[in-house]
Amino acid sequence: MSLALIGHPFSSYTQKVLIALYENATPFEFRALGPEAPELEAELARRSPSGKFPVLVDGDRSGAEASIIIEYLGLAHPGPVRMIPADAAAALEVRFMDRFFDLHVMDAMQVAVSSKLGQIPMAPEDGLKLAGERLDRAYVWLNTALAGRTWAAGADYTLADCAASPSLFYADWVHPIPEQFGTLRAYRARLLARPSFARAVDEARYFRPYFPLGAPDRD
Repeated sequence: MSLALIGHPFSSYTQKVLIALYENATPFEFRALGPEAPELEAELARRSPSGKFPVLVDGDRSGAEASIIIEYLGLAHPGPVRMIPADAAAALEVRFMDRFFDLHVMDAMQVAVSSKLGQIPMAPEDGLKLAGERLDRAYVWLNTALAGRTWAAGADYTLADCAASPSLFYADWVHPIPEQFGTLRAYRARLLARPSFARAVDEARYFRPYFPLGAPDRD
């Protein structure tokens, strides 16, 4: 099979791409990083400019960065679920929401995780506090922005929802979405009920004990 994805099932950005692949039932080989596949580390270093995953391999071509990978899939391996709208204005809204979830939800959550792991010069309690402050701002904005919408950018499931799924999934573990943000909580529930993301979540359950801050007994 020429199409393959290098990543880890518990990785948020790997899940983001897996969702897009599952949405369109795109045939691919999943090459999971781990001790049982040491050869993938060298391949990852060769194919990814930053050495980070996921990386998509398509024959002689390869590409990194989850959002770009999903856009590439829409061009090279299109399916019934269009991740980027044809309308230019609608596409901008999708890309904006995609960036919002990555930069203001996922990155905010990652501060708490990185401080716990000692990857940044910040005490774990300070990292958790800063993550909570940033997530609170994001939650307030999202609860208003998502009002009247089924999915992140409107009526259709898109790239933005691929980004939102792991972002809100892990963010709610680190800093739970308050009860008063009913719109946002309902949106997260819809994402979890989507078969593509439900599959990604189930495939990663084995790794929950390794979540640095402790995985809650839910989801």
